[in-house]
Amino acid sequence: MIELLATRYAYATFILLVSIGLYMVIASPNLVKKVIGVNLFQTGIFLFFVAAAYVDGGTSPVVPDDPAGPASAVVSPLPHVIVLTAIVVGVALTAVGLALIIRIYTEYGTLREDVLREVRTDD
Repeated sequence: MIELLATRYAYATFILLVSIGLYMVIASPNLVKKVIGVNLFQTGIFLFFVAAAYVDGGTSPVVPDDPAGPASAVVSPLPHVIVLTAIVVGVALTAVGLALIIRIYTEYGTLREDVLREVRTDD
């Protein structure tokens, strides 16, 4: 088991990050902790995409030094581009989520989901 984790540490980290993020989203009543959990979850997904696209000994698909030389393994840039785009979208969604949390806090004075639910049912 240890040898498998040592060779597949990126996938083990992916599982750990996704599990912690999912647990934080489900179990934490605090809205800020939920946003942090979503960020951990998406970081795990990014790690999975990058680890899946990794090619041992691969090079970037740029113009080779010696075009007539032997062909080498090339890493597909598509997963990396998708992850970069997803990082930008994730940062924007985090900013929107935190702005909404600030607005909720100024309106209701709490960040706890259970207290908000009670306040909303009393109205």
